[in-house]
Amino acid sequence: MNQELSAIETRIIGCLIEKEKTTPEQYPLSLNALTNACNQKSNRDPVMNLSEVDVQQALDELVKKHLVSNAGGASSRVTKYKHRFANTEFSEFKFDEREMGIICVLFLRGPQTPGELRSRTNRLCEFSDIQQVEDTLERLRTREDGPFVLKLPREPGRRESRYAHLFSGEVDVSQYASLPRVVEAKSSSTAEDISRIDTLEQRVSALEQELAELKELLT
Repeated sequence: MNQELSAIETRIIGCLIEKEKTTPEQYPLSLNALTNACNQKSNRDPVMNLSEVDVQQALDELVKKHLVSNAGGASSRVTKYKHRFANTEFSEFKFDEREMGIICVLFLRGPQTPGELRSRTNRLCEFSDIQQVEDTLERLRTREDGPFVLKLPREPGRRESRYAHLFSGEVDVSQYASLPRVVEAKSSSTAEDISRIDTLEQRVSALEQELAELKELLT
């Protein structure tokens, strides 16, 4: 890849991809709505506390990189933004729905196991089983125009290796290879537990988005 993205830039692109898919009626996003999406406490890791100035500065850089564009027309009173990250005539990246779903979640949540990805992409795409997730990750890892993801060393106490995206440059795998874990609660959780938690997070996310829209309307 010709350019590396900062943590804020990947958060912004992840939010735009997510909202385009999950709430198309509210997409593209205004600066206020995008800032709220970046700062959501659910479906985000790490949780950020960005100001509109922080987001605007990152947006300006993404516009320069041709990864985000201004979607507001001349008659629009509020500037809105949409991504040009992939699958547009202006983008160098072409991903299918499953690849895009995985990249979006990695942008929003950081390194994930195949099991976590299957559960957490359910509003973005559909995987019938873990094998489909692993096959998609393998494509992203071995594509000629990539690689786009990296399989991390399996951490002590985990049953699955996590995968990280490579859009922000090389990943320091040493921090994962020897990272101690107190109790492997997440890994030992059943698929039903993970799904239940993610469902609750999605409901909280939807409520946060509705609240942000109401605040924007009042403003």
